[in-house]
Formats: sequence, C-alpha cells, structure tokens
Amino acid sequence: MFQSRVVASILKRNKAIINSLTSNLKGTRSSRCFTPSSANAVARTSFFGFRSLPKGHHVPSFRNMSTVASVGTEEGLKMLVTAGPRAQKMVGIWLFGSAAWVFSMVVLGGVTRLTRSGLSMTDWKFTGNLPPLSDDEWQQEFEKYKQSPEYKRVNKGMSIEDFKFIYWMEYAHRMWGRALGVMFALPFSYFLRKGYITMRLGLRLSALFALGAGQGLIGWWMVKSGLEEPASEYVEPRVSPYRLAAHLTSAFVIYSGLFWTALSVVMPEPPAESLAWVQGAAKLKRLAIPVSLIVGITAVSGAFVAGNDAGRAYNTFPKMGDVWVPDNIFELKPTIRNFFENTSMVQLDHRILATTTLISICGLWWSTKKLDIHPAIRTLVGATFGMAALQVTLGVSTLLSYVPVSLGTAHQAGALTLLTLMLLLNHTVRRPSMSLLKTLPQVTKTAW
Repeated sequence: MFQSRVVASILKRNKAIINSLTSNLKGTRSSRCFTPSSANAVARTSFFGFRSLPKGHHVPSFRNMSTVASVGTEEGLKMLVTAGPRAQKMVGIWLFGSAAWVFSMVVLGGVTRLTRSGLSMTDWKFTGNLPPLSDDEWQQEFEKYKQSPEYKRVNKGMSIEDFKFIYWMEYAHRMWGRALGVMFALPFSYFLRKGYITMRLGLRLSALFALGAGQGLIGWWMVKSGLEEPASEYVEPRVSPYRLAAHLTSAFVIYSGLFWTALSVVMPEPPAESLAWVQGAAKLKRLAIPVSLIVGITAVSGAFVAGNDAGRAYNTFPKMGDVWVPDNIFELKPTIRNFFENTSMVQLDHRILATTTLISICGLWWSTKKLDIHPAIRTLVGATFGMAALQVTLGVSTLLSYVPVSLGTAHQAGALTLLTLMLLLNHTVRRPSMSLLKTLPQVTKTAW
C-alpha cells in the first residue's frame, strides 16, 4: 500500500540516526532507560522501526506531543503504549487491522444498499441469531418479508431464491459487524490486562468501542425507517436519508478514530529531519486542515445522495439533463429540507462539493512546489491529488452508468480511501515534540 512506501522512504532517510542509536545502546546496555538523545532518535524512527529498541529497554515517560503550530510550545511527547517496542508493534497491528475491518464493513454496506438487500431482514437482535437452516425456516422469513412495503411495491412476485440472495447479503453485513466487535474486544482486554495500554489510550479506545456498539443500533434504526409505509402510494419504500447519513457518517468517524490512533501508536513523531522541514510542514498543515474538512463534508453529502437515491436521477454530466441548475431545487418547504431531501438539490450539492474538493486538493498539491518539506510528505500530497482525481472520475462514471453495483461500491470505497490519505497527511504534518526539535539541524544535510 501507499503508506508502506512512505514508511520505507522515512526509514531510509533515518538510517544514520538508527546507526547512532545502536551505538548508544551498546554503551548503555546495563541501564533500563535511554538517554534523552537516544529517546529522541527512537521517536524519530518509530514508524515500524521497533527493532531499534533492545529487549528489556523501553521509554517509561515522554512529554505530551504538541499539535500546536507555534514554535515556542514547551510540550513534549508521551507514548500511547509504554510497555516496550514489542507491545507497541502488537497494539499498532491490532488497531490497523481493526481499521481495515471497518473499511471492509463500509464496502460491504455499500454492496448491501446497492443490491437493495438492506430491508430483507425485518427484525433485529443485538446478539444476532442463526440464519434459516431448513426450507420451513426460509419460508417463514420470506413470509415476513412479504408483509414489508418493499416487497409489495418493488419486489412483488420475487422468488424465494432471489430472496435468499438479498437475505444473505444483509445477514453477512450484520454478522461481519458483530465479528468486528469480538475481534476488537478480545485483544483490547488482553492488552489492558498486560498493562500495554496507557489510561489515555484506554479511554480513547473505549469510546470507539462504544461507538461501534451503538453503530448496530443506528443500523437497525435506519432499517426500521424503510419498513414503514411511505406517505404516498407512488413513493418507493426506502430508508430515511437522515438515518442512512448518520449510519455512514458514524462508520467514517469510527474508522478515522481507529486509523489516527494506530498512526499515533506506531508513529509518535512525524517525519522531521530539519527545522526547515518542520516549518514547511507547519505551513502545509494550515492548508491541509480546511481541505480535510471539505473532504469530510463531501463524503457526508454522498450519504444523502445514497439516501435519496439521487444517483439515479440526472444521469448526465456536466449538465443536469439539459440545464446546469434544475428549476425545482427549492420546491420543498421549509427551504432547508431541500438540501437533505430534494433529489435535485442533493445531487447538485454533491457535484459542487466534489468539484470543490478536487480543486482544493489540486491547490494543496501546487502549494507544495514552493515549500521545503519532507520528500515523503510531498509524495503523499501527490498521491492524495491522484486519488481525488480518480474519485471524481469514479463518481462521474457511476452517474453516467446509472449506478451499477460495481462502480457504486468502488466510489464509496474511494471516498474512504481519500479520507484515509487526508488523515495520514494531517498526521505527518503535525508539529514534533520539543525534545525532538532540540536535536534537529536548521537544514537537512545532503550526502554527495
């Protein structure tokens, strides 16, 4: 993956530091703690550089990492995992694995929605239950579905074999989420018992676990809205766009929290080899934060596009039909409802926000040409620009193709991939700790 290439670049450029640290360790093997200079070196090479620490040695205390852009802050770095490099690596792998699992949940949820499988199960239990195992049990589930508005208005006459497909899709989505809860809870309990996790990290992960548990309730709350009779006989049954947006946004928040925390565990210090690069990163950070906000808002607007099934209207680009702006974008009262419930306005909003996102990231990439920053960060910005262009291309292709399952799923995965790159960028341009800043030269030494 791209992150691995960034890591490799960072480690290659820190080779001299690693060698220096190794020589320091040879002279202090009888001590349990590092000297300040060796601790700084560990922090600078911590992203998958866990072998820099010999067995039995760890840094018991660092100062809190500063995220303030000003140079005069006196805060330092404090590790989220203080039980040594092996524990740090184990916790990091677990958190990255959990984030990847949430990513797969988002993709599977997209497939479930696009195949119209989400309303196939008309009841819900927090602990889950076994799927139908006999013909009689399948027939019972099918009879429940026949009472739903979706069957009566959309799928009337569906065969039981077709029903089994949509049922299995929804069942897999629910059980995959429950499996994630178990996969997260068991290692979490183990690491707490071993004392690997600090209080600060434990509270953060507990909050994320609570959000994950609540996500199941939000999902059922969303599905339940689609099982109610629509207000008009001419309206197709579907879930509330507000509840779908809440469900998807919650998944994005959980993923972002897990991914950011995993980065903080394995890379407590950003890539920094000189004060000039730190200053360049601080300037880039001031641009990256508002761009990240635009990316997030665009992703949420995409949830409302999905909730209103707006991708199946105005399947032309760049115009919407024969016009640039439809006449009915403010037909609902009060006016604010149009931004969330009016198909025309919702799609227009998403087009404008997607275009703004691409232009903003292009501007971010262009600004790096004039900044003195770490080469890995420069490469990351370029990859983010490339992903933004690909995401817009996927969006337009999905629209023109009338939202096929394959392209629709790829577009949803692309949104989360773009968000991932923006998270990684913001994490790598944060300010280093004061203890590290004191060891940095003014400019990077170039080997000839």
